[in-house]
Amino acid sequence: MTADQIPIGRFSIVTRLSMKALRYYDEKGILTPKAKDPFTGYRYYTGDQIAVGVKISTLNSLGFTLEETASILEAEEAGDHAVVEERVKARLAATHNEINRLERVAALLNNGKSEMLKMTLTEPVIKETPALRVLSKRAKGAYGPTIGRLIGELVQCIYSPDNQRNFVKVVGPIMTIYHDHEYKEEDADMEVAIPITGRVTLTDASMEVRNVPLQRVLSMIHKGPYETISQAYAKLGEYMAKKGYEYAGAPMELYLSDPQQTPPDEIMTEMQVPIRE
Repeated sequence: MTADQIPIGRFSIVTRLSMKALRYYDEKGILTPKAKDPFTGYRYYTGDQIAVGVKISTLNSLGFTLEETASILEAEEAGDHAVVEERVKARLAATHNEINRLERVAALLNNGKSEMLKMTLTEPVIKETPALRVLSKRAKGAYGPTIGRLIGELVQCIYSPDNQRNFVKVVGPIMTIYHDHEYKEEDADMEVAIPITGRVTLTDASMEVRNVPLQRVLSMIHKGPYETISQAYAKLGEYMAKKGYEYAGAPMELYLSDPQQTPPDEIMTEMQVPIRE
């Protein structure tokens, strides 16, 4: 072994990455040991890989996912600074969303149990929703951060110079459509959609302009913090079971209040569940 051949254990200490994580990065092709002992066949890291390892450790600590980290490293190697900047801006937006969520949680906890569970529900009603033309983007992830990120990206697209010249306008509340058949903590499949008018120039290949058809739904208004919204879903489920209704499509949430401008206990959210009677 030469001086420039660093065993995985020592490399782990220097970069603050666990050996388990390093083996995983090797498996995924993100950080593969460069050196190989010609006699033993053992693989070693090299000195110039330390900076890469430290960068991966730093990105992990900042909350970047494995895919985002790989994308940033690839973009830096290619000299594509625009991609790096885009990833950093998206992470910053997600961080602000998480800070806001935690501040709401702290406020609820400070107010005690009675305030923490404070909410108001309308009675469920059946109605027909109008057909809508929406700009949408679908992704998988944890609910709060993913919804916040998708909203930010769609709004940025709508208010881009090209789309403002084309008089693209928001004509209805932002909504989230949930495509899973069960609750998921991390890998939930969701779509954020914003009703719009005007000729849209897409700024992201994963966005699309599509039509949400007219639907017959069971609807309920939840007034209160997002952290208590599960209680509203429980009431909807009980009502559906009592009436014998069946799910006929993906449930939706419509955000009727701006959480940045509205106190948590005043936030209005409409839940819509497509049904068959």
